[in-house]
Amino acid sequence: MKKEESLKAYKVRLDTALENTFLRTAMDNFAVAYRTSRENAFAGMDVDAMIQEVADIKADAIKNNEALLEEFTRKAVANGIHVHLADTAEDANRIIGEIAQKTGSKRIVKSKSMTAEETHLNPWLENLGLEVTETDLGEWIVQLRHEGPSHMVMPAIHLSRFQVADLFSDVTGTTQDAEIERLVKVARRQLRKKYIDADMGITGANYAVAGTGTIGIVTNEGNARLVTTLPKVHVALIGIEKLLPTIREALSINRVLSKNATGQAITSYVTWITGPSECKPAVGGKREMHIVFLDNGRKKIAADPVFAQVLHCIRCGACANVCPVYRMVGGHQLGYVYIGAIGLITTYFFHGRENARNLVQNCTNCGACKAVCAAGIDLPKLIKEIHARIQDEEGHPLKSLMLGKVLKNRKLFHTLLRTAKLAQKPVTGGTPYLRHLPMIFSKEHNFRILPAIAKVPFRDRFERLNSPLKNPIHKIALFSGCVQDFVYPEQLEAAMKSFARANVSVSFPMGQSCCGLPAQMMGEKDAARDVALQNLAAFEAEDVDYIVTLCASCGSHLKNSLPDLVKEYAPKKAAAFAKKIIPFSQFMNKIVGVEPMEGAGRKTAFHSPCHLCRGLGVRQDPKDLINKSGNCYVATLEEETCCGFGGSFSANFPAVSKEILTKKLADVEASGADLLVTECPGCVMQLRGGALKQGRNIEVIHLSELFCPPDKGIDN
Repeated sequence: MKKEESLKAYKVRLDTALENTFLRTAMDNFAVAYRTSRENAFAGMDVDAMIQEVADIKADAIKNNEALLEEFTRKAVANGIHVHLADTAEDANRIIGEIAQKTGSKRIVKSKSMTAEETHLNPWLENLGLEVTETDLGEWIVQLRHEGPSHMVMPAIHLSRFQVADLFSDVTGTTQDAEIERLVKVARRQLRKKYIDADMGITGANYAVAGTGTIGIVTNEGNARLVTTLPKVHVALIGIEKLLPTIREALSINRVLSKNATGQAITSYVTWITGPSECKPAVGGKREMHIVFLDNGRKKIAADPVFAQVLHCIRCGACANVCPVYRMVGGHQLGYVYIGAIGLITTYFFHGRENARNLVQNCTNCGACKAVCAAGIDLPKLIKEIHARIQDEEGHPLKSLMLGKVLKNRKLFHTLLRTAKLAQKPVTGGTPYLRHLPMIFSKEHNFRILPAIAKVPFRDRFERLNSPLKNPIHKIALFSGCVQDFVYPEQLEAAMKSFARANVSVSFPMGQSCCGLPAQMMGEKDAARDVALQNLAAFEAEDVDYIVTLCASCGSHLKNSLPDLVKEYAPKKAAAFAKKIIPFSQFMNKIVGVEPMEGAGRKTAFHSPCHLCRGLGVRQDPKDLINKSGNCYVATLEEETCCGFGGSFSANFPAVSKEILTKKLADVEASGADLLVTECPGCVMQLRGGALKQGRNIEVIHLSELFCPPDKGIDN
């Protein structure tokens, strides 16, 4: 990626990747297979406990990093290892180059190392006139193609065997068969002489055990063992965050690493090295082993209370495996060097904000990466933090600045929405949809039919809908969110009927506004905080058992993010507020206890909003309600996969959003369901708009409408 690349140019690259049919198919096949493989690998285990153990081990190691480094160095030197410290990537490259020159090393073989990719080691050594050969099959392939890896664990996942066959034909000067086993044999023949002739071997390491001065290398190919034993010099380039106290901690992490990375119980090779090999080199001379520990900003990250958890990463690559955007465009477009969600964050620290500013916007905030992270890193939160930090450093774009200012002023925000109701008339033609987008929108945004703003918002209907109840079983306050209040008030109206039927008393604080998530997604953290404080004030006087929301995104933000945003202003109020937040499905199914009804028995699929299943941990309640409504719940393969909305994501990256949406709708259609239910108005907007635009026989409704279909009156 070129420095200072514009967002427009970045989008062009994404669009090009979307046109790569093989890439899309390969990513898709892997994403589907990975789910099953990971589930099988962890079968019968307490995954959450294992992940927490990894997080605790890494957190303790980072806190004691200096002491561990000192201990490791002492033990390693006693074992005959030369230990070097590199403050920067350039320092590391220079040290390794000097080792090569001092030892007369001309030919270098390398085992896969993301740290070496981080420092751009290969070009540095090649500029010194040295021959560098990657020996991991995937790394060798991308090296021959002059590319970086597309995945931290599977570097060439984006390529077909036919592309590799063509590449190997060029390398060997002989036409090669595209059969995978034959291609592997070609690689072995080509690389064998490289091992034998090599003067130096370079590796990374997964673990650096301070207690014994040992490094651990985890691989699926035997190349790392050849790289570390055949050449007369072995150099290991290791980030200082890989230091651990004893082998026990390393083995605990190793239990999780391969399962999370590829769904394997354990990798083919786990190699432990404590000092130079005693095996004599083929060419005379004493064997040497060097370890270069790299800082490159890691100490600064460790001292940051927000971002220290970044160093807990064990480089499994799982955050890419489950990312809906990665699944569409591959790793070269969703990373600079480090791939996946972790790459969106580390790029800022290791390679500068100019290479990170576009990447951090290319996130749907679906939370799949956090749910699968082997170290429990809150990746979505950190991506938003990086986005906000970059804007604070460079200046906030006008559109996000204006959004922040509008959202902070509730009365202005609501006045603009009411005014837009009148301004939209030329493009609605009296229908509940925008028949065509105004010219200010690009045609690429026309991949779904968008709803019009409602004639009467919910806040203006509430008094009419709300009847006093005697001896209610529960008292709740309703948090509407701006989309349901002003675009889909019928969803809230349906819920009001269910509440009345269940003898639930409802209040609706008129001072409530947007939940603040859109501002946070746009990098306007201060605006998100101010909106949070306004909502706290609006609900402060409400004497209720629960605060119910029909928007999963609002619910997750209010419960999980709001307390953090206002922790310096109103921590106790925020904690009390967040504790009362509950999604509609959970409230109706578990608290109220809806009785089964007779219905049409339609095959009904459920799209689980990302912020419902992962943000709030609610999965079963909506399915129970579908069956209780008299319909028949039908499982789909992609039920918990993002629909591609992601708020500002679909506006910034419409082409990617469209493809994610299309895959989602095709999956529902394949299930045989003709009714699709969800519990988020943003998802309704995306899915209903896409189904209408694509002419699919799928009706999309909010969960609340299953029990009380909206009246088709003039208000809607």
